[in-house]
Amino acid sequence: YRLVPEVCFPEQFHDALRATKHFLQPDVLAEYSVDPSRIAISGDSAGGNLAAAVCQQLSKDEHLTVRPKLQALIYPVLQAFDFNTPSYQQNMNMPVLPRYVMINYWIDYFNGNYDLAHSLLINNHTALDVGQALSFRGRLNWTSLLPSSFKKNYKPVIQTTGKAEIIQEIPALLDVRAVPLLAENETLQLQPKTYILTCENDVLRDDGVMYAKRLENAGVEVTLDHFDDCFHGCMIFTIWPTDFSAGVQTRNSYIKWLDENL
Repeated sequence: YRLVPEVCFPEQFHDALRATKHFLQPDVLAEYSVDPSRIAISGDSAGGNLAAAVCQQLSKDEHLTVRPKLQALIYPVLQAFDFNTPSYQQNMNMPVLPRYVMINYWIDYFNGNYDLAHSLLINNHTALDVGQALSFRGRLNWTSLLPSSFKKNYKPVIQTTGKAEIIQEIPALLDVRAVPLLAENETLQLQPKTYILTCENDVLRDDGVMYAKRLENAGVEVTLDHFDDCFHGCMIFTIWPTDFSAGVQTRNSYIKWLDENL
């Protein structure tokens, strides 16, 4: 898919969706000798965002004759609603993805203004008086979606009054094609068997854990593969001189699940 700054949302989503739908055509699968009953959609980080969004979109397409058997999401980016989940608070300064960098990535993706970064950081865009965000609040209530071992002693950051103009300026902040964690339950019920890998030392940990819980609540079979001693992006570090144990163990666990389920 094309990248920022050449194009911004929703073009990346459209690119990934078009490519996937093309590949799922029976004649294309036959050309590459692909078993149509053994197809998985997978991605890591921003790719995990696109994989989840594409999977949701495909599940609502009544004309598809071939559908993915699985989705596998590696430390995925899934929401821009709350930048103060426990993992965002715990890992706000954690390499390789501190919170302010993640917020700037979202602004880049939406072709927004960096002046909004501080308001996003303190959740002004989803304050209680921002009407557009109200209907989504229950879909991302980490106090009920996260286990106590992840919540620890962190407190929700919910502003009473905020800035509704942020959502007016960047409506994609609440667009499920960009933030798949906010999808309605009816869409989640249609998702295939799912694997989600999360790392403790990662601002995005809770995005993946909450999505796993919402999918599970919707009746989807989910494997949440959590690594206490790993960090965002670690799976790419598997080749000398950066052949870290974090990369090797996450990669092996991911491939093992695919071997057993695909």
